[in-house]
This record gives sequence, C-alpha cells and structure tokens, in this order.
Amino acid sequence: MAGGMLIFRGLTLWLLDGQSLAPFPESFQKISSGFVPDFLGSGDLHIVSLVLSIILSLVLIYMEFNKRKTQLKYNFEVIPLWLTVVKLALLLFAINWFVYQLALNKGIPTVLIIVFILIIIYTFVMKNTIMGRHIYATGGNKKAADLSGIKTKRVVFWVFVNNGVLAALAGLMFAARLNSATPAAGNMLELDAIAAVFIGGASMAGGVGTVIGAIVGGLVMGVMNNGMSLIGVGIDWQQAIKGMVLLIAVGFDVYNKNKG
Repeated sequence: MAGGMLIFRGLTLWLLDGQSLAPFPESFQKISSGFVPDFLGSGDLHIVSLVLSIILSLVLIYMEFNKRKTQLKYNFEVIPLWLTVVKLALLLFAINWFVYQLALNKGIPTVLIIVFILIIIYTFVMKNTIMGRHIYATGGNKKAADLSGIKTKRVVFWVFVNNGVLAALAGLMFAARLNSATPAAGNMLELDAIAAVFIGGASMAGGVGTVIGAIVGGLVMGVMNNGMSLIGVGIDWQQAIKGMVLLIAVGFDVYNKNKG
C-alpha cells in the first residue's frame, strides 16, 4: 500500500510538472467552503439549519427508543430508562447547541453534510450488511475468514477500491478548500489519518473499530492541530507531538490486546 501511494504521488508531481493549478470555479470551491442555502428565511438566523437539527433530534430519539424496545422484546439487558433519557438529552443538547451556533453565522457547511452522509452510509454498511461483517472478519483473522467461506481476496480488493474513492473525494474537498491543486498538498496527512483511527478505537490486530470512533479520532486530531497552531508550536514539534500521540495510541492498543 505504501509503495502504491509513493508511485501515485510521484506521478502527480510528474503530471503537474511541480506546478499548482489555480484558481478553481466558484461552484467547485463551494464543495468545501459553501453553506446550505436558507430557503426559509433571510435574517440573522439560519432557519434551515435549525429545522435540520430538529429533524435529526427526532430521528435520534426514535432510533434510541426503538432500539430499546427491540432489546426488551428479546429479553436483552438494557440500561435504566432514566439513564437513557439523560444520555439522549445530553447528546441532543450538544447537537442543537452546535447547530444553533452555526445558524448564528452562515448555517451548516456543505462539507459537514457530505461527512454526515458518509457516516450514515458507512455505519449502515459496517453494522447491517454482509459485506460489513466480512470486512470485520477478514480484519480480525484472515485465515479463519478463509476457512469460513469468506472470499477474503475479494473483500481486501474492494476495501482498497473504497479507500481510493474516499481518498479521491478527500482530495477534491481539500483542493476546493485551498482553491488550488498543489502537488505537495496533503503531504503527511496520512499520519493524521492513522492516528485518528487508532485514537478512535481501531486495533493493530484488525477486526475492531467503528466509523463513529474514527470520526471522533479525526476531531481530536483536528482540535490538536488547530490548538498547536494557535499557540505557535513550530511545524517540526507538531510532527513530533503527533508522532508521540500515534505511538501512545498504538502502545495502548497493544497493551489491551496482551492484557486480554
């Protein structure tokens, strides 16, 4: 995988002849810097964002209580009702407060909608489809997956194809944000991505991890990057600190595995 990445990075440098392509059309820039249009108002408050937040809240309430009802139906152990209500109330407060802050500005960014759609799709695939189960099984123990009848080579192939599609989408969004296509753009971001998935709960051994966990890990890395830039930490020390965070995350995973 690393060899292929280096090959295509070299081809990118050759194709662009070391030069940047800019600027891009305004419509393309909106992929990363645009906002959801406000069809319901034109004042200081972005009404569409608030409506979307309320709809999301109702969906989350329905899903949580429907999940609880299903667990009770099959006599599964569930947490007390009051704890479910408190957990849900805190989650909804955080979501609605965040969206309200966005509504006071320009509303929900387009990139946030794209990420939200990807989270829904991939969470559903990983939790509710045969392909998702096969990916977890192949990652956990490839030999056992082979013996159980899973076509692991096909699973690995399509996982890499999927990674390529997501990398292309990330490249489009990053180029739209920079308003230029630069050969060196995104250099070393793979370190951030690896650190994010380990912080989010993925395991070196494979077969463990969630989409939401990876997103949380990405948020942690983003906050850390912005925080270090705001307090004036040099780029050299930023790389060193992120490397230490990655080592700690991997070490914690290895420790838990050996303990288990």
